Amino acid sequence: MSRIAIISDSNSGIIPDEAERFGVHILPMPFFIDNETYFEGVNLTQEQFYARLGEGGGISTSMPSMEQVTQLWDRLLQEYDEIVHIPMSSGLSGSFDMAAMLAKDYEGKVFVVNNQRISVTQRQSVLDAKALADQGKSGAQIQEILEREKFESSIYIMLDTLTYLKKGGRITPAAAAIGTLLRLKPVLQIQGEKLDAFAKARTVKQAKTIMVDAMKNDFANRFHDPEGKHMHLQIAYTYDLEAAKIFLAEVQELFPNHEIVVNPLSLSVSCHIGPGSLAIACSKWIPELT
Repeated sequence: MSRIAIISDSNSGIIPDEAERFGVHILPMPFFIDNETYFEGVNLTQEQFYARLGEGGGISTSMPSMEQVTQLWDRLLQEYDEIVHIPMSSGLSGSFDMAAMLAKDYEGKVFVVNNQRISVTQRQSVLDAKALADQGKSGAQIQEILEREKFESSIYIMLDTLTYLKKGGRITPAAAAIGTLLRLKPVLQIQGEKLDAFAKARTVKQAKTIMVDAMKNDFANRFHDPEGKHMHLQIAYTYDLEAAKIFLAEVQELFPNHEIVVNPLSLSVSCHIGPGSLAIACSKWIPELT
């Protein structure tokens, strides 16, 4: 049986301590804050990030350099036979394209997965990949399974503020001003490649209802599993853990038989939507692991 190393990036929300516990390897994503470089989970914590965001610091995201990627691969291939590399969605970053190009020089030892996921659903893919490797699946088999299942996930996110969408140029200043005046709570969705608008709510309570109803609809009509018996269910948030715990209790009442995991949204998402956001997400169980 081949020894398989599972690699992802910190867009998955997996921090170094967790990676060691899970038996996987994480590339920290670089952030540029006021012309200085920081690495998520290394010298940039969630708390530090939101403090700088609140101060109005100029924050931009990047991706690991080719050198960082190949150095990690070279080191791990001294211990493992194959690598499965799971970057964030190719629709949201160039990380996949870069890694796929680099893998061509590794003679079939590195399998780069175009998994079309980010944050908590990407995290689930990493855990699934490790479980498949523990089952004895090869790198090629894990890549095939994850890419087959790549669209079997869903995320709905409520924003507390339009400020950061405006900063990122995703909405016009006029639209942001009107939304702020009306106190709108936009609900966005991530269905694979893109972060898209889904609905507009006037209150947090209404936004939560919209997200939960959308998840129920996905269970019934998209995943053909009305009770979600074969779905992983997650709550995610930016900065406000207490609000996430309240949402968790509300969702748990509706899905009493689910183990619902709570995790912060990765900083690469957070920098575009700001603090105070809440999300509900799901990923379908992989048949090979049921």
